[in-house]
Amino acid sequence: MGKRDTEQALGAESPVQFSVDRSSPVPLYFQLSQQLEAAIETGKLAPGSLLGNEIELAGRLGLSRPTVRQAIQSLVDKGLLVRRRGIGTQVVHSQVKRPLELSSLYDDLEAAGQKPATRVLLNTTIEADAEVAAALGIAEGAEVALVERLRLTHGEPVAHLRNHLPAGLLRLDTAELEETGLYRLMRSAGITLHSARQAVGARAATAEEGQRLDEPEGAPLLTMQRTTFDDTGRAVEFGSHVYRASRYAFEFQLLVRP
Repeated sequence: MGKRDTEQALGAESPVQFSVDRSSPVPLYFQLSQQLEAAIETGKLAPGSLLGNEIELAGRLGLSRPTVRQAIQSLVDKGLLVRRRGIGTQVVHSQVKRPLELSSLYDDLEAAGQKPATRVLLNTTIEADAEVAAALGIAEGAEVALVERLRLTHGEPVAHLRNHLPAGLLRLDTAELEETGLYRLMRSAGITLHSARQAVGARAATAEEGQRLDEPEGAPLLTMQRTTFDDTGRAVEFGSHVYRASRYAFEFQLLVRP
């Protein structure tokens, strides 16, 4: 058994234990970065928590400054930590990890303790183009509801959501859309969501998307297109969403076929 050193780093509310095994083949910086990431993901290090500067951390943990710097940089690159001049290293927030299942982003963020907020950018009716018509199984040119929203957590944008729904499916009130999720409104209207067809991809952000999502032009974005069906087989929603890859990830389980 190798020598394991255990130290504390102060979070926003209570001390967090970190330990490194100096005889392990796993690099010390990686051991530290993994434990820091786990503490952020579980909320032990809450957004706004100060870790201090690299010199203080190195002395506190009994590690070299380059080791601490490398651990911190790996989490800065992931968007979990930020270096602030005159303040030190600060927790920004954990990355949202969303399971691939039929649930709304609002519900997933709320369940993860991410304090979701919504800004409605557009709530109107338009004529369905060929893509929307094919997804919803309606005639091209038919009237559909269009809702565009910006979803935020801890005051920062996470995703731009664009949803088309059949006209007259339910009342879409802007104030209600800013207070709760679209799927909750659909369930409240008596619509039973049953299944969905979904595609996930990635691409670079346009200048407009970068400005909207607080990312530089060309930053990686995750994309998702989803057509949702109710328990009668009717298509009730076609969503086309983009997510900040630095703040968001899809998570799913793979099983081996018997």
